[in-house]
Amino acid sequence: MNEKQIRGIAASPGIAVGPVYRYEPPRIQVAEAAAQDAAAELARLEAALAAARQEIRLLAEQAGKTVGPQEAAIFSAHELFLQDPELLQQVRERIRHRQAAASAWQEGFQYYIQQLRTVPDEYLQARVLDLEDVAQRVLRHLIGQPEEGLQLSEPAVIVAQELTPSVVVRCPRELILAFCTARGGPTSHVAILARALGVPAVVGLGEGLQALRSGQTVIVDGEQGLVVAEPAEDKLASYLQQAQWRQQQARQAAMASLQPACTRDGRCYPVRANLQAPEEIADVRAFGAEGIGLLRTEFLFLNRGEAPSEEEQLAVYRAIIEAIQPAPVVFRTFDIGGDKPVPYLSLPPETNPFLGVRGLRLGLRHSELLRTQLRALLRAGAERELRILFPMVSSYEEVEALRRLLEGLQAELRQQGQALARRVELGIMIEVPAAALLADALAEAVDFLSLGTNDLTQYTLAADRTNEGTAPLADPLHPAVLRLLQLTVEAAHRHRRRVEICGELASEPLALPLLLGLGIDELSMVPRAVPQAKQVIRRCSLSEAQQLAQQALRLRTAAEVRACLRASFPADVVP
Repeated sequence: MNEKQIRGIAASPGIAVGPVYRYEPPRIQVAEAAAQDAAAELARLEAALAAARQEIRLLAEQAGKTVGPQEAAIFSAHELFLQDPELLQQVRERIRHRQAAASAWQEGFQYYIQQLRTVPDEYLQARVLDLEDVAQRVLRHLIGQPEEGLQLSEPAVIVAQELTPSVVVRCPRELILAFCTARGGPTSHVAILARALGVPAVVGLGEGLQALRSGQTVIVDGEQGLVVAEPAEDKLASYLQQAQWRQQQARQAAMASLQPACTRDGRCYPVRANLQAPEEIADVRAFGAEGIGLLRTEFLFLNRGEAPSEEEQLAVYRAIIEAIQPAPVVFRTFDIGGDKPVPYLSLPPETNPFLGVRGLRLGLRHSELLRTQLRALLRAGAERELRILFPMVSSYEEVEALRRLLEGLQAELRQQGQALARRVELGIMIEVPAAALLADALAEAVDFLSLGTNDLTQYTLAADRTNEGTAPLADPLHPAVLRLLQLTVEAAHRHRRRVEICGELASEPLALPLLLGLGIDELSMVPRAVPQAKQVIRRCSLSEAQQLAQQALRLRTAAEVRACLRASFPADVVP
């Protein structure tokens, strides 16, 4: 047999070797049908919707236990689809005109999906798979067909055109070696879930996926975005050896995760955790993180009918601070709006939500929402130091407005006799090029800067990470992005301000020596990545990392930068 290499998009790191399991779920299609008893058909629809909602809630509960609360939120969005008033009105109207419930649902949802496909927004178009999953779930209940999941009897590499979150979550983790899909990008739900599960994944394989057959032995290289079918014996042996070595390295890193991360020449770095919700707090200490470097507070604002009160927020923030003390917590104010809609704000639809009213822009426009959150934070930090981080900053005027708002709220709370934080550090996210280019002025007005490399990369390179066509272009190691990082760090250090990094680049081992060399002061990442990051830092020399950074900044392409980093990476650590 001839070895065949298929290139896709690297979606989740790691190496897997094993047999292919092709998943080709049957797609339900019902013929248009009439029905005489509209009331009975409406009742059937309501029963199917209720059953689907119950299934989705159970899936969310299961996902919360296996992959985490942020990933479980995927299913909250699924439930919201079932509550869409426009869709439900269309379907019910069809039934009242004597159409059978199943065909009315199918036609109504197809129209809904077709409308979504015409919206010039790649994020929304990427969610079409979620809509189709929900539509098929209700259809199964309407026609009485049981759901067919993955029928695995042994560990396998799951190969499919695309995989829905519900299929991934219901599959036993011990039977998943890797995921390979024809469609999708690094921010597709299968990629997100694969990273949460610690499973290698390659997506966007396109037509190359057709070459993979059930039972065939394949190698999946989640670092390189490579799938090798029918590998030669020497290549197979080499990858198996790599996989075993990685497992050994992971065990060693885990055993040393509670130790500090200090370079060979004595520079120590705080390595903290990015959290999506309080349920993940146990992971902070379990993986050796030294506090929370980014707490996304959106969990309090999304998937609900009204904004959270000051007292509700106060209780949550106070509990988090007490659970983590004496380590620090960086609270990022809500980053909602745009692609994270909130029904109680009645926000108008936007053609391009990533460039729209979101993050701090939304907070300053809906000032009562931001005031309430900041009051709760200031009270939660009573008699302690408090770190507050603001997202989507793009101008000096915004920082001035924040300073005035914070100072006014502090005076207001003191006048009311409320205990509040004894010291407040104001930080801003550097995630748009304008903020990086203004870093010298912004650094003077704040206490710390936090690099959000995910958004900074896509805004700098005009490459949407959710778009399969442009996702490969959104490489955070592109020289243009690196020069913005350098500019930011140098500006911050001129004003004696520290620079943190909380984007996904911080959890990429290959990039860590470069980040140290650029002058990053603190790192924050998903908890699972902390042990390996600490291990890499301990193998580094800061002086050598600084030389590496200067070398990388002179290169012309992301590929050249990656090659440079691989050539100098510590030989005894997993890259």
